[in-house]
Amino acid sequence: MEAAAAGCDMFEEIVMAEERFHGEGYQEGYADGSHVGVVEGRRYGSLLGAKIGSEIGFYLGFALTWQCLFQKCTDEKNNKKIRALDYLIRMIQKFPYEDPTYDKLQEDLEKIRGKFKQELCHQLSQVT
Repeated sequence: MEAAAAGCDMFEEIVMAEERFHGEGYQEGYADGSHVGVVEGRRYGSLLGAKIGSEIGFYLGFALTWQCLFQKCTDEKNNKKIRALDYLIRMIQKFPYEDPTYDKLQEDLEKIRGKFKQELCHQLSQVT
């Protein structure tokens, strides 16, 4: 009787081995995938953050350069351009560089892009 019970346990171990190996393989794969996902996500986030920072820096440099050029001219025509530049600079200064979890990050970035493209490029293309 003990031999039959031992044979049954051995048979059960063989049958359950596939399920056990499947579970162990899943756990190992999940752990490896999680690690690779974190590394890849960090790399992608750094790259995207650098692109956004570069873009914002370009807009700020552009606005500050034109602001310096227009400060010499005080006529009414240039005052509107100076106000638009000041508004863009304020928008950029309020941009949350340090907080990647800010829920309106993309929305604020789109506002800055829109201000730069629509208003400033149009106005500055009319510089005489």
